[in-house]
Amino acid sequence: MILATMLYRASHLVIGLFAVVQHRPGLPVAWLVLLAAVGCSVWVWGGALARGVFSGWAVWADVVVSGCVLPFVALEWGGPLVPAADGWVMLLGTSAASAAAVAFGRTALAGAVVVLTATHVAVCRTVGASAVALDGHLISLASSAIMAWVFWWYLNRQGRLLDAASARALAAEAQKARYAERIDHYRALHDTVLATLTAIAGGVDANSPQVRERCAGEAAYLRRLIQRTADEEYHPELGAALERAVRSAESLGLRVITQYHNLPEAPAEVAAAVADAVTEALNNVRIHAGTGRAYLTATGVGDRLVVTVVDRGRGFAPDRVTRGLGLRRSVHARLAEVGGRAVVDSRPGEGAVVELRWPE
Repeated sequence: MILATMLYRASHLVIGLFAVVQHRPGLPVAWLVLLAAVGCSVWVWGGALARGVFSGWAVWADVVVSGCVLPFVALEWGGPLVPAADGWVMLLGTSAASAAAVAFGRTALAGAVVVLTATHVAVCRTVGASAVALDGHLISLASSAIMAWVFWWYLNRQGRLLDAASARALAAEAQKARYAERIDHYRALHDTVLATLTAIAGGVDANSPQVRERCAGEAAYLRRLIQRTADEEYHPELGAALERAVRSAESLGLRVITQYHNLPEAPAEVAAAVADAVTEALNNVRIHAGTGRAYLTATGVGDRLVVTVVDRGRGFAPDRVTRGLGLRRSVHARLAEVGGRAVVDSRPGEGAVVELRWPE
């Protein structure tokens, strides 16, 4: 509506320019009136375009200056009356009314229309215009305000309807995502905890080492499931990939204590690379660290992902690791391929820390 009313005012200024050039080329007052109208218009509509909304005070100033003052200035000091030369000034009031319809509420708009109507009546009576000419001016003034107000009301209404539809669509998508995740959880529980409980209920010895080990792994899985925060629900791909790496390590006898927090959104290839690197780091703990326990922490810091794998095993000297070891190829290389970085810190007898960062 700012652009529409600006074009409406621009059409009146173009008419004024042609009128002054053709009928008042040597009259300074006519040029001053035109320049004042241009300056006021630039101030009002330029400010509205910059802010994205009309300033109420600026529009009131335009109503008073362009719609009320300039017609009397052109009438009093514009030289002998020439309808073709001076009639354009009256059009400024109609474009001022259209801007008021967008910027004001109903009460202020009614006040602006009354002021502009009084100006039109006074000018027409002063110059002795006919009743038909006066009626034409008043109809143009009222129709400009009414049409601008109707268009503005309609656009606002359509905007509200669109916002409501978007909100419903987002709510439906969120509900669908929650339902899909719930189904995933149900499937995971069915394949793990429920299967174990069913086997125990069917007579399997609950005290056997295999069953106890499986129960310990599934208890760790349930703890991780409960610890997930609301932030993770929006980007489940990374969390699911890390979970697969952890469960793979647990299936081979390594106990992994995990903590996830505020996981960021990451492309599928990044999630896969990070999960593969975590898998290799956990494998190294299981094979080389001499301990049956590891600690995994995955945290989002803004858009950056930081994953650490820590063990309290025997440790090693990183500068003595041979170049062909899987830690370099499967951890460092994988992170580098997706724009990340891996940092390994270890000392003999003090365990090891593998930190994965994405992006680098």
